[in-house]
Amino acid sequence: MTQEASARPQRAAFAQVGSVYYPVLAAVFTALIIISNVTATKGVAFGPIITDGGFIVFPLTYVIGDVLSEVYGFKAARRVIYVGFAMNALAALAFWVTVYLPAADFYTNQEHFENVVGAYTQLIVAGLAGFIVGQTLNAWVVVLIKERTKEKHLWARLVGSTFVGQLGDTVVFCSIAAGAIGITSFADFAVYTALGWFYKTAIEVVMLPVTYRVIAFIKRREPTYGADV
Repeated sequence: MTQEASARPQRAAFAQVGSVYYPVLAAVFTALIIISNVTATKGVAFGPIITDGGFIVFPLTYVIGDVLSEVYGFKAARRVIYVGFAMNALAALAFWVTVYLPAADFYTNQEHFENVVGAYTQLIVAGLAGFIVGQTLNAWVVVLIKERTKEKHLWARLVGSTFVGQLGDTVVFCSIAAGAIGITSFADFAVYTALGWFYKTAIEVVMLPVTYRVIAFIKRREPTYGADV
């Protein structure tokens, strides 16, 4: 390495998106968003604890978001976010077209189907607003910290981005989605929001060892990834 090259400031390394791993992560990410929005149409209560069915798999979207941001960078992660919500919008459109199609004589669930589609559409709006805010903050914090730490302190990038991203996502999402699942009191809304943020953040912290291994696995196998340490 020449003296001139060594004197240049080192930049955080990211991989190009033209490999097998990026589209697979994008596909899983999109599927998890759609599954989460469908399951979130049902309000769920465990005694005084109020949430929705989206809690089952939604936190995993942030795990994948962390992987995308860490390995491929902010623009690549943001692209997947936009694709995911475009597919959600397409799903909502398909559901509404199905609502207005003439029902067969033997089909007796038209009213129930309309209720689910109506709630799903409101959750799409809530999810679009919350998720774009949350995932954008999440990706931005990962990349911001990485620009300063390079390959060191991965835990700080993952935990810091989760704390900020999930807070923004949860506040925006719950403010719009509460009515869709039947929450009407401020007390229930406060529990719903606080629990959602705590649960999703806790899941990501618990998943850190898995996230570490997935990131390391992809970095080792991405031919375009070059780490500045």
